[in-house]
Amino acid sequence: MRAAGVIALWGVLFVGAHLVISSSAVRPRLIGAVGEQPYRGIYSLVSFGTFIGLCVAFAYHKHAGSMLWYLRDIEPVRWLTWLLMLAAFVILVAGLMNPSPASMAARGRSGAAVGIQKLTRHPSFVAFTAFGIAHLLMNGWLGDVFFFGTFPMLGVLGGLHQDARKLTELDASYRDYIAQTSFFPGAALLSGRQHWTAADAPWLAIVVGVLLTAALVAAHPFLFGGHPFG
Repeated sequence: MRAAGVIALWGVLFVGAHLVISSSAVRPRLIGAVGEQPYRGIYSLVSFGTFIGLCVAFAYHKHAGSMLWYLRDIEPVRWLTWLLMLAAFVILVAGLMNPSPASMAARGRSGAAVGIQKLTRHPSFVAFTAFGIAHLLMNGWLGDVFFFGTFPMLGVLGGLHQDARKLTELDASYRDYIAQTSFFPGAALLSGRQHWTAADAPWLAIVVGVLLTAALVAAHPFLFGGHPFG
């Protein structure tokens, strides 16, 4: 199997592990067989195992396959990449600080959307998607596209899958939560279903996101190779 195909295979296993093990058909049976906490352990083990396999495959076959595009010399595209990474960090941190009822660990009834939830009910998945798109802009080799394309795939399919599962397992409050929020970032705000206020701004997450982005840009050549400044 060609190098790019190995990366693609691990990408499919990584995304598939998330969707299958957490599905309404498999998850209740596993919990019934081993219990809630052991299930979480199994889920984490399989998820991390396939993710490590994906990363190792990419590390051994970086820039494998034919080049589909090369945008590294276009300054506006490079700035867009940085902005997407900044947005990814800010949204991820804000989502961890203000967990959405859509997250797998959420318990109980779904209340009104607050903070980052007004932007998207799936902050983690949006962050993964932004991360993947940012790196796709800078890496047009086939193997790289398979690797970084895995993250938007997980973001979109994972969010849709999570909504479908939650609707079957939770009460009507989550259906109301879906009605007042959006999967696509900003859609609920643009439609008037949500209204952003100064109190909703995740200021601490913004500060942390800026610091993480600056640290990543500085350390990127030493940790991952490549030069963010060109």
